Amino acid sequence: MEMPFDITLLIVLTVLAGIGAQVLADYLKIPGIVFLLLFGILLGPDGFGLLHPNLLGDGLEVIVSLSVALILFEGGLNLELKELDKVSGSLRNLVTIGTLITLIGGGIAAHAFSEFPWSISFLYAALVVVTGPTVIGPLLKQVQVERSVAALLEGEGVLIDPVGAILAVLVLDVILNGDADPLRLIAGLSLRLGIGSAIGALGGWTLGYFLKRAQFLSEDLKNLVVLAGLWGLFGLAQEIRGESGLMATVVAGIVLRASAVPDERLLRRFKGQLTILAVSVLFILLAADLSLASVVALGWGSVVTVAVLMLVVRPINVWLCTINSGLNWRQKLFVSWIAPKGIVSASIASLFAILLTDRGINGGDSIKALVFLTIILTVVLQGLTARSVAKLLGLMSTKATGAVIVGSNPLSRLIARLFKERGETVVILDTNPEACQEAEREDLPVFLSSALDTEVLEEAGLASMGTFLAMTSNGEVNRVLAQRTAEEFSPPRVLALFPIDPQGNKAGSKTNKIQHAFIPELQLKTWNDYLSDSQVKLGETVLKEPSCAFQQAHLQALIRSGDLIPLLIEREKQLLVVSATDTWQPGDVIIYLLYDPKPKLLKRLSGSSQSRLTLEKLPTVEEVPISSLALEETLEKVSAE
Repeated sequence: MEMPFDITLLIVLTVLAGIGAQVLADYLKIPGIVFLLLFGILLGPDGFGLLHPNLLGDGLEVIVSLSVALILFEGGLNLELKELDKVSGSLRNLVTIGTLITLIGGGIAAHAFSEFPWSISFLYAALVVVTGPTVIGPLLKQVQVERSVAALLEGEGVLIDPVGAILAVLVLDVILNGDADPLRLIAGLSLRLGIGSAIGALGGWTLGYFLKRAQFLSEDLKNLVVLAGLWGLFGLAQEIRGESGLMATVVAGIVLRASAVPDERLLRRFKGQLTILAVSVLFILLAADLSLASVVALGWGSVVTVAVLMLVVRPINVWLCTINSGLNWRQKLFVSWIAPKGIVSASIASLFAILLTDRGINGGDSIKALVFLTIILTVVLQGLTARSVAKLLGLMSTKATGAVIVGSNPLSRLIARLFKERGETVVILDTNPEACQEAEREDLPVFLSSALDTEVLEEAGLASMGTFLAMTSNGEVNRVLAQRTAEEFSPPRVLALFPIDPQGNKAGSKTNKIQHAFIPELQLKTWNDYLSDSQVKLGETVLKEPSCAFQQAHLQALIRSGDLIPLLIEREKQLLVVSATDTWQPGDVIIYLLYDPKPKLLKRLSGSSQSRLTLEKLPTVEEVPISSLALEETLEKVSAE
């Protein structure tokens, strides 16, 4: 009973350490792999000696294989083909020509600086051809670069993994059997990729067809059917031709995504959660199995090898593969810098080390150590500097402008006009023909369509927009639209008008990136009536030091009284829809609507129903009810405290 308990304790500690590392990384907003590697090494035999992966024996290989299959399937499931189509040429080159460049460049570097034999050098290069989707994905969610750059990196991370894994197996086969015929290598690679693609495409289509027809299945059972199906496809492909299973899982994920199965969002969420668990467990186990002595024994030559791979081989690779692309030099430079290695490199290197040792071939531990050193250096250096590099190069998508607004009503059309007057792209969507005609009369771009139609959202240009705003008269519909848009398109700002959470979460959940638009208790119908009856004025005010705090307090008092709603903030030359969670700063320009009732006779005489609102400074807002002397005394007290 002692051995099974030891294995139970090993798994329990591994899961605790893995999820703990992910939580800490999420809190600090850095790649989770950094803490996964750190925790694994600290808990392993070279650290506190709490984890001993060797207890699993051959079971470790089984866990690695099934977990990698799940990870790559999830990567394929998350790929957006329409986004990839925009960078298809560059992506194709990176997966084909780029693989060859990295193989040759990495092999030369390992031989020259780490002094590996040529065979072991090219085996190392084959292992680091891949870029980890499990690292790229979270990294891009945190950094949020331009969509074309993100699509290229995501596509490369997913598609190159099976290619690199099969290539590494073929190079290992050359080392073990001594047959280095280039034609045989190319044929073996093509055959495995072809078989994997065929099985994956057929299996993905079958899964999609079944899920569409099997209405009797519960949502939970559908998710498990997909899990069983992907592992079944992986096993079938492996049985027909060794190492073709990884390609089968990637293609199956892509085809299933294209099948548009019901509740696809829930499926992707479930698979994403499983992937986080799989990555957490794998990295902890593999890092715990790493010998620090073998890493130290590599010497400084290994560091130079990795540096050459990052600073010479990768840039050459990217610039050659994107010669005829529409990417500018800043985008190419960012792609050149971002190529962190992940779980596929680590897992295959660990398995190869065992195989080489069993065959009596030296170099297995050295390869594993150098691969892990490559993972550590690329993840830490590139992961921690990605945001700074993106900002320096001006690639952050948070600077994206324009807005897609769902719901054509007087208030939404006013906001759209304000965006348009500042030269920003704005589009309105509505299912009501009369409401769309109102937008057309105001010369605003409008689509007569539901915002649930992703093709329409793409046609509206949401992928390049900075804001998505759902403000129909139905709050629950707004919430659903915002949630789906955040998951499908991930625009920098997603806002909606929706009912207040009964638990008191007035601003919505930050975890799903949806923010409550304007103020928590906005009565949309009331303000639309005010606009229709011309009982409002459009104003703007600048928050200034040292009276910023008093200005904000005055604005909040007007908001609470129901006389004012803030609409937009102009900050650093960027126009933002006000969110209930926004923190206003000195220098912000607040654009608002102020309730300004007029007698009916006066409105008739002035013809105010046809008047056009213009921005102005309004005394009600500008005249803060506090004397300058009292202001100075209060500020002195605050500074003294």
